Amino acid sequence: MTENLLRIYGGAGMPSAAKNRIRIEELLRLPNIWSVVPSWSRQQIAYFSDETGRLELYVMDLHTRHARRVTDGQAPKHLMAGFVWTRDDQAIVFAKDTDGDEQHNLYRLHLLDGSVIQLNDDPKSQDYPGTVAQDNRSMLVNSNRNGQMNVFRFSFEDRGWTQLTHSSTPAGGATWSSDGQQIVYMTNLSSNLRNQDLYIMDAHGGPSELLWHLRDGSRESIADWHTDGYRLAVSSDETGVNRPAVLNIETRDVQWFGPGTADEYAAAFSKNGRWLLTMRSEESAIFPILYDLETGETKTPRLPEGISYNVNFVLEDTKLLISQSASNRRTQILLYDIATDSFEVLCPAAYGDMDPDWFVADQHVFYPSSDGVSVPALLCVPQDIEPGALLPAILYIHGGPTGQFYRNFDAQVQTLVDQGYVVLMPNIRGSTGYGVAWRDACLQDWGGKDLDDVVAGATYLKSLGYVDPQRIGIYGISYGGYMSYIAAVKAPDVFAVSAPFVGISDIEQLYAESMEHFKYYLRQQMGDPDTHRDLWRDRSAVTHVDALRAKMLIVHGVNDPRCPISQARGFRERMLARDLQEGLDFAYYEFEEGHGAFGDSEGEIRNFKLLLNFLERHL
Repeated sequence: MTENLLRIYGGAGMPSAAKNRIRIEELLRLPNIWSVVPSWSRQQIAYFSDETGRLELYVMDLHTRHARRVTDGQAPKHLMAGFVWTRDDQAIVFAKDTDGDEQHNLYRLHLLDGSVIQLNDDPKSQDYPGTVAQDNRSMLVNSNRNGQMNVFRFSFEDRGWTQLTHSSTPAGGATWSSDGQQIVYMTNLSSNLRNQDLYIMDAHGGPSELLWHLRDGSRESIADWHTDGYRLAVSSDETGVNRPAVLNIETRDVQWFGPGTADEYAAAFSKNGRWLLTMRSEESAIFPILYDLETGETKTPRLPEGISYNVNFVLEDTKLLISQSASNRRTQILLYDIATDSFEVLCPAAYGDMDPDWFVADQHVFYPSSDGVSVPALLCVPQDIEPGALLPAILYIHGGPTGQFYRNFDAQVQTLVDQGYVVLMPNIRGSTGYGVAWRDACLQDWGGKDLDDVVAGATYLKSLGYVDPQRIGIYGISYGGYMSYIAAVKAPDVFAVSAPFVGISDIEQLYAESMEHFKYYLRQQMGDPDTHRDLWRDRSAVTHVDALRAKMLIVHGVNDPRCPISQARGFRERMLARDLQEGLDFAYYEFEEGHGAFGDSEGEIRNFKLLLNFLERHL
């Protein structure tokens, strides 16, 4: 960067702790693996990888370890939906949109000849593939083609659609019974929008019956159907944390598992019916637990620290397939032997020319909010800070708000830390992973207690002897973008820089442009738009642009259906009306993409370089 540009933007230059070893271009171009799914026989797996520079589907034989690419440009560009195997292991059905608009259509990939057939062409609906029927002639699909998100059956033979559920609230998570004659799904027919129950119905359609409801406001969910045909792997948060259970649909008896002290979810039954697999979350780490349904034995696989996900039984239930990562270790795919409690690395993590020791481990910390409540967070600090150094810091806010930061590898965080930034990732109120009360603490209060937790995060950073209290920025994507907007105008003296990416600046406008299932989520989170109109306006950053002092970087996709481009354009118009100058007071970028560039390495590189350059100029 030239001296002239530095003078114009008032940049501070690189932080004094910068190592400058990690290049985001090299890091994000390393091959990644996502969405690892076993075939029905559990002898093969399929997954997305960007090894060629774009997303493609791959299939691996678990016996020979031979992997082959099975698409050549037909896979989706962005990862916004998944895929499923057909029951004969001969085909894969995946969803694909256009430039990130999330109007997914279904495609069927035939593995024998590599042909890809588009199954439908519906530009006005979101279609998410569910499981294929036992006879291989149809599949369940979650779709909003008739307005609200509901469960449909799609016929492979005549390409016809049959709507199975007719809920006015989002319905989904449908699973076939082992004989294919029944379906269990999740929806809410209560006026309490936090509520979620299980319903059962004939697989061919007809009336539904309430299957499992513990109390008004609790959330019950289904994970899998046992091969015996009458037991379900389920979860409920009725006790204040998510807890796994096995539900007998004939007697309605429930067998609970786990201590009930941390969020834990049922995941799957083993094919032989012996094991219940669950996933437990503690201090932002996730790990699998196995429960023997006959003996009650509990087995916790011995795995490296970090997070485990995409866990499935494979190879006659003798092994677990596990995607495993840590804050300082890229994702690797493991085959875990249940009998010997040992594992082999099936797909090692790629590091290229980079030394894995360059990456820093996070710290799980707690800091006090303004009301004394302890906020959990992950803290990443540069290595070898020089005595007396004062470093810039970034508060990085996750999406959701019903999401959380996990102890997994984040290329952006590692690059920021390598360039000398301290990064704090708080799981503020409204986040998942810390129980129901924490998750629901900001209902009808976006920009309230959650903002207090964010401002308290800045105070915590200032208390660290190596952080410059004048150089703290905030950055986030989606709801994290919302918080980056609202913090910059509601706490204008706290942050020197704000970087909302695909964020929300006007909740009313967002509701007006949203699809029905997104509207339901907004009502759940922020109440009725008419009854709470004053609240919605007060908690929209566009209402308070006059208070903005931070330098702001806005990045948004023009095809984003979750946070439409009007969210960015409206805020930009208000800044210009205030005589703020683009290029001096703020930077603004639109791209031909959807809700971010996830899965598109070149788009991710472009977006993150914009952030790095902006921080270098202004922080």
